[in-house]
Amino acid sequence: MEIITAAPSDLETVKHISHAAIKAIYPRYYPAGAVEFFLAHHSSENILRDLEAGIVSLAVHEGKTVGTVTVSGDEINRLFVLPEYQGKGFGGALLRFAEGEIAETYGTARLDSSLPAKTLYARKGYMVISSGSIKTDNGDYLCYDTMIKRVTKNAD
Repeated sequence: MEIITAAPSDLETVKHISHAAIKAIYPRYYPAGAVEFFLAHHSSENILRDLEAGIVSLAVHEGKTVGTVTVSGDEINRLFVLPEYQGKGFGGALLRFAEGEIAETYGTARLDSSLPAKTLYARKGYMVISSGSIKTDNGDYLCYDTMIKRVTKNAD
């Protein structure tokens, strides 16, 4: 697997990976209004903004793009792996890559974790520093935790 910088021409690929992962996993954890909020948050406009800023990366395995991550300052965003490639180490590799990018300038990585990802991040050394919720359509709530981890240039 290799991790490459995404270009604006990769918009549909990044959106497909993000939306496929959200649609496959999030309905098991969140009500419909929260799932729709996630899908809208990862809109073409938001993804394109990040692509144009050069902060989106792609995981490519055997010629297929299987995952994506966005690193903005000290924050890890939009870390998604296609459902059929989950549980095979691609998410962990993207996370280590993002942490390495952050460690070049910052000592701490920060992220807002969805419920399905919280256990993964905790196993990787992230600690919850705050919890929040956003009221979405239908009166549903999207709950999340803000998590941090100290990172160094040679960190795992």
